Amino acid sequence: MVEKLQGEARQAAVDGLRGWIEVDGRDAIGKSFRFANFNEAFAFMTRVALKAEKMNHHPEWFNVYSRVEITLSTHDCGGLSERDIDLARFIDKAAPPP
Repeated sequence: MVEKLQGEARQAAVDGLRGWIEVDGRDAIGKSFRFANFNEAFAFMTRVALKAEKMNHHPEWFNVYSRVEITLSTHDCGGLSERDIDLARFIDKAAPPP
């Protein structure tokens, strides 16, 4: 069973991420990424998709041309979990530097 992050552990986990923010009205975190073009955005999404599949933990995302918006939340526990934090860290490594 996946446990929901709460209290100080949750705050420390979110604070340890680079640019991820809590999503209003949801127990989730989100981040927007910009790329030079659609090919770069799609390549990034492919890297994230392969990792997500291995983790069996899939993001919610939205893509228009060079922009990718990602929301992470764990449905199994109804909110933010360590799975989301782990995937967010991977996503940040997969994205080009700002």
